[in-house]
Amino acid sequence: MPDKPAAEFPIDDDLVRALVVAQASTLIPDAATLPLRKVAEGWDSEIWRLGDVYAVRLPRREIAAPLVLNEQRVLPGIAGRLAPLGIPVPAPVVNGVPAGAFPWAWSIVPWIEGERGLDVPRTERGGWAERLAAALVALHTDAPLDFPANPYRGRPLTTRDAAFAERIAALRDAGVLDDITGNRLSTVWRAGAEAPHWARPPVWIHGDLHPGNVVSRDGALAGIIDFGDVTAGDPAYDLGVAWLAFDATARERFIAATGRRYDASTWRRAHAWAAAVVLMLLAHSDDNPDYFTLGEDALTQVIADAPA
Repeated sequence: MPDKPAAEFPIDDDLVRALVVAQASTLIPDAATLPLRKVAEGWDSEIWRLGDVYAVRLPRREIAAPLVLNEQRVLPGIAGRLAPLGIPVPAPVVNGVPAGAFPWAWSIVPWIEGERGLDVPRTERGGWAERLAAALVALHTDAPLDFPANPYRGRPLTTRDAAFAERIAALRDAGVLDDITGNRLSTVWRAGAEAPHWARPPVWIHGDLHPGNVVSRDGALAGIIDFGDVTAGDPAYDLGVAWLAFDATARERFIAATGRRYDASTWRRAHAWAAAVVLMLLAHSDDNPDYFTLGEDALTQVIADAPA
């Protein structure tokens, strides 16, 4: 059965156009006539392309409304830290507010040209390695105490022990995982959970970093998108992208490019978080085969590096 929750408010061309014209015409004088089309719909938000330069990001569920406000609040600072690297992020250019029947905040963001990283074969993602490593080093700076809270991301792995075990059991029962593969994933998880916890102040983290939230152009990293889960905590959550995105050769380059920024315990936790994301993708992608395929593909990378 479909996993993606239904939209709680209908979003159509007329609604998006009305919001844009009412709140963005000063910045975008031709807002009433620019081409407008829906280009993506996730669990939480919809993306509508507005002309060649902009995109409109709107929550489709009440639970996602605070995520838009989090992006509006923190993305300008993140964009500033990544700008010297030439890596754009969708920092809002218009902080839309509820209007008319639409009950939540929304944003107009720059359109980042390129292809979805999910559509780039794993063997061709090596061109991202050094730039993505540099982006994460720049992102993972100390966050203020009032950073956006997230109940799942950037926290000690032990807080997710029960969820990990439940997903392993469910996927075994469904025949998606065999016992050997399940045991190897559990070994990866235990190694991360038993590693020393992040003992430094919480640092900013993307919170949902995988190839679907990377933009690629001509084999290079062109941008990082979808910061709805942005929070602060243990950077290991983001570093799990080493297994979600890369093959062994590119993964080695990615890790090397971070220098001495992260210790061995952080990488063990990162490996464990990658295992957790693999389970999430395999368990909750019934209506999104691209993400199920990502889960299957990343599974081979995670278990290949499992401790003996």
